[in-house]
Amino acid sequence: MGRLDGKVALVTGSARGQGAAVAQRFVDEGARVVVADVLDDVGKETASALGDSAYFRHLDVSDEHEWASAVEEAAATFGRLDVLVNNAGVLHFAAIADQTVEDFWRVVSVNQLGCFLGMRTVASVMTAQGGGSIVNVSSIEGLAGAPFLIAYNSTKFAIRGMTKTAALELGASGIRVNSVHPGLIDTGMTRAAAGGDGADLDRACRRLPTKRAGRPDDVTGIMTFLASDESVYCTGSEFVVDGGATAGHAFTH
Repeated sequence: MGRLDGKVALVTGSARGQGAAVAQRFVDEGARVVVADVLDDVGKETASALGDSAYFRHLDVSDEHEWASAVEEAAATFGRLDVLVNNAGVLHFAAIADQTVEDFWRVVSVNQLGCFLGMRTVASVMTAQGGGSIVNVSSIEGLAGAPFLIAYNSTKFAIRGMTKTAALELGASGIRVNSVHPGLIDTGMTRAAAGGDGADLDRACRRLPTKRAGRPDDVTGIMTFLASDESVYCTGSEFVVDGGATAGHAFTH
């Protein structure tokens, strides 16, 4: 018996990387999953590999109309929608003096606006069925600042705050809303930002208690917990998966 038997989940940004790992874990735990992403070819391959328990849906998370049709389709296809994982995100490095408005808003539109639109869209469906769980992927950059990440930081702090507001508003409808704060996770997006496939991510993690970068599978456990009924009394909270990065001050390591 799986921990998510009978549940239906929509996972954004799940064509590859961390999102794909979450989709795989959810299916393994008995859920049916909508693999949602803008990467059509990769997303279709990911969904196909998951079998009959999943299908791919193109979704630009910054587009409210695409959100409406995606959620409507998910509910019509699987009969309900129990879990939303707002995982889609983009990472952009720039010094404050060099940060363009165009790139700043691009990060905001995917990371922050996309999260808001997802919560707003699923709220009515989850309310009508008596509840659900929303998991918003923030970051340790939503807990502390980092140089050259002014746009990314702003969105991840915003997701943390929006999570708490949504938890307060939606709790009476049986909807739980929590945020997950991963540290440095070895994904394609992270490697691209760090300089390509040859980037030594573990070198950046030598001061961590765990001495390594995280893997996508390291995040799926807490995601499964929050999607399941095991977390029925958890809402408005922050769950950190960072290998100890936020355990102490940088100068103590």
